[in-house]
Amino acid sequence: MNRIDLKFAELKAAGKNALIPFITAGDPTLDHTLDIILELEKSGADIVELGVPYSDPLADGPIIQESSGRALRGAVNVLDVIELARKARSAGSELPFILFTYFNPLLRIGLERVFKLMSENEISGAIIPDLPMEEDSEAKQLAEQYGIHLIPLVAPTSKNRVQQIVSRASGFIYCVSSLGVTGVRSEFHTGIDEFLASVKAATELPIAIGFGIQSREQVERFEKTCDAIVVGSAIVRRIGEQEHRLNDESTKQEALSKIGDFIRELKGTSFQPQN
Repeated sequence: MNRIDLKFAELKAAGKNALIPFITAGDPTLDHTLDIILELEKSGADIVELGVPYSDPLADGPIIQESSGRALRGAVNVLDVIELARKARSAGSELPFILFTYFNPLLRIGLERVFKLMSENEISGAIIPDLPMEEDSEAKQLAEQYGIHLIPLVAPTSKNRVQQIVSRASGFIYCVSSLGVTGVRSEFHTGIDEFLASVKAATELPIAIGFGIQSREQVERFEKTCDAIVVGSAIVRRIGEQEHRLNDESTKQEALSKIGDFIRELKGTSFQPQN
């Protein structure tokens, strides 16, 4: 059974929501990202999105763009990120991993090769934000063949397309909280609750919300209506702030702990770190 399905079933039975951090793989280095993944898991993350750095992103705001720039200085690519997932598994991680990537890097490598490698390296899902539903048939077929969830983004502007999009989805539905690109926000799209209700009514799959969430208060805002909360820019920003400490062996653990503290904060003060 796909790790994403197992995780959502486990959380549902416990009456809990999933926290899904997004991180840019290779920021500041791939070795550091491996350490960060293990820290995220220890601190209570439920699923992790591994962002492939990309030079011309569609959905990424300035914070994630800057992190991609740092990772691209190390020439990090899709194959490196898939290998990173393998290393994390070898290091003992049980987290479900989602590959977040744009379509062109996959096309250059070859779709079948990528999905086969994802399956072999226990990546459970993929998000391809610039691949529209009308053009995803090959990717969808390969995802199904290799047991990987192709997870769609649904925006408040999707309106009449919501039913069509969710009917083809697997894993969960990623609902975009705001118009525009990723980034921390103090306010969300007007009518967000009605939008989430319409998506929930259209599917039996779990629904997640992301884009702009940065605090425990905002996580609580959506916990009753969503099955999962995705936090990206706020985590990526904290990783960027710790770059110099991560690069110094004498302060690396302190820097990782700072990142872990933020995950625990998002999970709530009653959360106890996993052993």
